[in-house]
Amino acid sequence: MRLRSIPLLVSLAFSASVAWAVDPFNIRDIRVEGLQRVEPGTVFASLPVRVGETYDDEKGAAAIRALFALGLFKDVRLEVSGNVLVVIVEERPSVAEVDFTGTKEFDKEVLRKALRDVGLAEGRAFDKALADRAEQELKRQYVNRSLYGAEVVTTVTPIERNRVNLNFAVFEGELAKIKEIRINGNRAFGESTLKDLFDLDTGGWLSWYTKSDRYSRAKLNADLESLRSYYLTRGYLEFRIDSTQVAISPNKQDISITINVTEGERFVVSAVRLEGNYLDREDEFKSLVTIEPGKAYNVDRVAATTKAFGDYFGRFGFAFAQVEARPEIDRGNNQVVLVLQSEPSRRAYVRQINVEGNTRTRDEVIRREFRQFEASWYDAEKIALSRDRVDRLGYFTEVGIETREVAGSPDQVDVVLAVKEKPTGSIQLGAGFSSADKLSLTFGIKQENAFGSGNSLGIEVNTSDFNRQFVFSTTNPYFTPDGVSRTLDLYTRTTRPFEDEDSYSLRTNGAGVRFGVPFSEVDTVFFGIGYESTTIRQGTNLPVAYQDYIKRFGASNSALPLSIGWSRDERDSALVPTRGTLRRLSGEWSVAGDSKYLRTEAQYQTFYPLNRQFTLAFNGELGWGKGLGGRDFPLFKNFYAGGLGSVRGFDQGTLGPRDSVGDASIGGARKLVFNAELLAPFPGAGNDRTLRMFGFFDVGNVFAETQSINFGDLRSSAGVGISWLSPVGPLRIAYARPIRSSAGDKLQKLQFQIGTAF
Repeated sequence: MRLRSIPLLVSLAFSASVAWAVDPFNIRDIRVEGLQRVEPGTVFASLPVRVGETYDDEKGAAAIRALFALGLFKDVRLEVSGNVLVVIVEERPSVAEVDFTGTKEFDKEVLRKALRDVGLAEGRAFDKALADRAEQELKRQYVNRSLYGAEVVTTVTPIERNRVNLNFAVFEGELAKIKEIRINGNRAFGESTLKDLFDLDTGGWLSWYTKSDRYSRAKLNADLESLRSYYLTRGYLEFRIDSTQVAISPNKQDISITINVTEGERFVVSAVRLEGNYLDREDEFKSLVTIEPGKAYNVDRVAATTKAFGDYFGRFGFAFAQVEARPEIDRGNNQVVLVLQSEPSRRAYVRQINVEGNTRTRDEVIRREFRQFEASWYDAEKIALSRDRVDRLGYFTEVGIETREVAGSPDQVDVVLAVKEKPTGSIQLGAGFSSADKLSLTFGIKQENAFGSGNSLGIEVNTSDFNRQFVFSTTNPYFTPDGVSRTLDLYTRTTRPFEDEDSYSLRTNGAGVRFGVPFSEVDTVFFGIGYESTTIRQGTNLPVAYQDYIKRFGASNSALPLSIGWSRDERDSALVPTRGTLRRLSGEWSVAGDSKYLRTEAQYQTFYPLNRQFTLAFNGELGWGKGLGGRDFPLFKNFYAGGLGSVRGFDQGTLGPRDSVGDASIGGARKLVFNAELLAPFPGAGNDRTLRMFGFFDVGNVFAETQSINFGDLRSSAGVGISWLSPVGPLRIAYARPIRSSAGDKLQKLQFQIGTAF
């Protein structure tokens, strides 16, 4: 019986093929039936046959495959009526609406975007396979958030016009958390020391903020790289990670991570040898070597040396230089000789510089920062500098640069700069009401990259009864093609220190223009001129110092100040620096008007990374002012000290000279402030740099123009604080206890402020 079935099946298959076979014929017309939403043109464009061509079975099969490949139809048939080819289709339903229930971890729009990436979106064709892919994608999104027990149920509801509504009901379940991390095979370093390198941990009281106890494959890979780097920078040349096991409990709540390592032996570098072609500049290349014979092998120093070699080759146009560090291991003595093998290859020049990803910022804003030019020899140093200058604009979250070979031209390369833009504007609206301040409104708008031009524009308005102000400023960073910037300022400020409406007040109106001249890639000199008019409105609580000033020089004073300044910022970050220095010098000289004075300021700030987690920071500020032309230094130009950003533990701006009546702080013409901080990770926050704690020591005071800076009169304090990059700006809270104070000083032990650097 089994033998007879074979010819029978063959016979049936043959009969079917004969029954479906169509004699070739010349197509007079093509008709499509069954379309509801799909355009006929879509079908005709996909068919491999046209009117006037000869139709046969092979072309018919190809037509059916092509139409199914569109993904728009669940059934396709071909029929022949005379010389007319009839295409009969049955469309798949389209997705009318996608909704979710039970989602708490994600915003619905985030999930809709994830489903769009797998092809499921409103208006697109729907089938069961697509729904299955959508469910898997939703589960993957939840797994990335450590919700391994998440379940998804899809409900498909047909509606009119061959459409469906999709609802994904999600049961998120409980978070899976890391309960154990184990490292096996370590001998040289303790397990706790190695686990301190990881961002992942078993949780602490701040895990709700850091989410460090949530497993992530990406985070684990980063931690493994940290572990590998730790060993390779301490001489363990043959260190390897043998395996990593991640186990989840049956209830999908607990995760265990086991890492198996082989440390190998510790090797010391015995010598460094150069081989290959060094353009007859061996001594220059040797000066770039940071690998130290006699010390443990350090992969970071090896990488830094090979990169420095490659960059140095690039300075001479050798864009394709190959530099390899080859270790020659002596296992008997645990020593290694590092051979640096170099081959400069061929010299190249830049054909084109292309910019990608700037949908808003104009090309010229980016290109004017370039120091590498088209049709010039390739220079790696200039290319790296160009990338850094574009990054310092602050308009982009990511700035990457890539060198691409030009096909068919071995001596040419194209440089591609890829950027990812970020919002560069900010708007602030606020309102408040109090018995002292009454109704106050604040409004501020600032755009660092107005209309993609690279110019900045800012307006600030405050209607407070105590501090009313209007400030308008705009900066053109390329006022001249050479990179000279121009800033225009227009402002009016009214300050009334006391809530009494009859109290005295200060009103200042002014305007100015400043220019910034880049003298080098890191140094900028600023100079400008302005006009300022200050009026002291007499009233109650007017300090005696102000009364004397009015008697001698009048209540209204004008000034025409010339300003000059210099800055160099080499910090690795403006918000959370860990290394580098900031230097500033500025001077203001009033050469005309009622007030003639000289006012100067200097600041030096530096950061020293003690290790990956701890940073030591120092800040010093010096201010000096002097009246000219036989006039006193204007009181409204005085320096102030005390509080956050100065000497913590003392009330804001209360240090220094006081008025003899009312005990009001009037500031001084001399200022000296010194701060020292030790920044450390916040307990439970791991290596998160956005939330840190610090201990500090502050010293400083201000002095009158007639006084010299007396170190014996300096105030000092010490304390601890918290620094947090909050959504509304850098927030610092400090608790300080004065170490040296004087009777009458106004103390304030707990202080906080948003936007203070020190």
